[in-house]
Amino acid sequence: MPNILLIKTSSLGDVVHNLPVVSDIRARFPGARIDWVVEEGYRDIVGMHPGVHRAIPVALRRWRGNVLKPAHWREFGQFRHALSGMRYDYVIDTQGLIKSALLARAASGTRHGYAAASAREPLAARFYDVTHVVARDLHAVVRNRRLAALALDYALPAVLDYGIAAPAAAEPTAGKPYCVLLHATGRPEKLWPESAWERLGSELAREGYASILPWGNAAERARSERIARALPNAVVPPALDIRGIVGLLAGAQAVIGVDTGLSHLAAALGCPVIALYCGTPPRLYGVYTGREGQVRNLGDTGVVPEVAEVLGALHEIAWKDRA
Repeated sequence: MPNILLIKTSSLGDVVHNLPVVSDIRARFPGARIDWVVEEGYRDIVGMHPGVHRAIPVALRRWRGNVLKPAHWREFGQFRHALSGMRYDYVIDTQGLIKSALLARAASGTRHGYAAASAREPLAARFYDVTHVVARDLHAVVRNRRLAALALDYALPAVLDYGIAAPAAAEPTAGKPYCVLLHATGRPEKLWPESAWERLGSELAREGYASILPWGNAAERARSERIARALPNAVVPPALDIRGIVGLLAGAQAVIGVDTGLSHLAAALGCPVIALYCGTPPRLYGVYTGREGQVRNLGDTGVVPEVAEVLGALHEIAWKDRA
């Protein structure tokens, strides 16, 4: 059985989009050993897939803050040492960036990646031993799966499987049903207006649901608290690590979120998800499960979804079985 190394370091949504590759490989090669190079902050997500033998952390985001710091060079040496003991039959870089291609070069084995016309950064193709053409206008999940299938020469399974199982669900509302509102994103053009979140939360309260507003930094916490003050039934949880947020998502009746990695993670966990797109095209980056009726992408670049659209979608995919 082959030894395989996957390279997909970040961001959270990209890492989630690569999880089906592990399931596909396992379906074709049940005994394969699959290791995965990933940013340290997303190591726990990779570790939730039982098909991954070893998640190998890197800290490119932290290292680039001070490339001359001796501790960073020591950590990079530890990363190289983690790879040095294994000869891989296949090293597959599904990220298609120069930085990920250089990480692939640090591994021992035949390196596969996107051809120049297919890669996000065409120069990355020069660092691979074998390149593959995959159309750029496909959804990210499909691109990842096709690249791995071409590298390993198998037909794609018909079923899309993210492969991760959620830990025990959280109970932030003492048993009362709740929806998670993922309002935070790093790019302002992706934000949904706070007034829209307030109107949505008010409607959720009328339907009998609490609104949970997680956050990841001080600015996001302040936004969560502003929105929560306008709602009759809202909770701003404490800071959560990735396992805590997974438990929170797993217990939700529905997740409504902007284009952020947590929305994609919720879909991978099997949650009903309404994803709101204001600054990116959902055709390429929308939440994606391959199953009808579990997720809904609303909006588009420059097209802001209306609250009524969100409520209509919730009734169709999350509340369709209610009396």
